[in-house]
Amino acid sequence: MVRFLAFVAVAVLVVWGPNLIWLRRSTVYVENRGDSTVEGVRVFACEVETAAPLHASLAAGAPRDVTYTPSFVDGIGAPFVLPEMWPLARRLLDASLVMSLGDVAAAIRLLAERNRVIAEGAGGTSVAAALAGKAGSGKIVCVISGGNLDTAKLAAILNGEVP
Repeated sequence: MVRFLAFVAVAVLVVWGPNLIWLRRSTVYVENRGDSTVEGVRVFACEVETAAPLHASLAAGAPRDVTYTPSFVDGIGAPFVLPEMWPLARRLLDASLVMSLGDVAAAIRLLAERNRVIAEGAGGTSVAAALAGKAGSGKIVCVISGGNLDTAKLAAILNGEVP
């Protein structure tokens, strides 16, 4: 399946967060960039504006601390990049795409209304980035993770609000 995705996708959008499950699972995929089946596929981490340490770290060329503000996007975000993860992130990712809370809420609403998929805040960041065109044009693969979204927060999002 990974090789099939490489044929159709121009970019893969993953969420950046403390657990980094995607990084361990994506390593085989991304490390094969020299293979013609994955050449040209870009891999982007997605963060939220209230906690984007990877974006700041990539811009600085070294791990940086940032201000962390709690939000409904609580499955990702921290005030820092773990030192152990920095070399992997720098090698495996093309960039970090930072999304606003409003864009993430709109993406979650769209997923629920059109696809009947309930994503948590973190899971909505990849879709928000794709909808904003931040990964370019063409076929984009979005990793949509988790469904752990408080029902009151989901109700607010479905009503067009940002919780």
